[in-house]
Amino acid sequence: MTKRLQVLFEDDELSEIQALARRRRQTTAAFVRDALRAARESMEYPSVEAKLRAIREAVDHAYPAGDIDTIRAEIERGYLGDMPPPSDPASR
Repeated sequence: MTKRLQVLFEDDELSEIQALARRRRQTTAAFVRDALRAARESMEYPSVEAKLRAIREAVDHAYPAGDIDTIRAEIERGYLGDMPPPSDPASR
């Protein structure tokens, strides 16, 4: 089913869009549809399979982690603005 979409533009912006459409030998509607398709495609997210693969790969590695209570306390101090300057990671 085809649906109609109304989009409001300022006169100068619409004039620019119409000029771009003319340069591509398209109607304004076709130009806008193509632009919206391109925008939608550029915002596509990774597939579920790709996300799961990344998680599985990450689980295979050993990352350093601190004590959970210490981490939570540091986060809370950060929210409150009481965070001391970071210490040298080599001294830990």
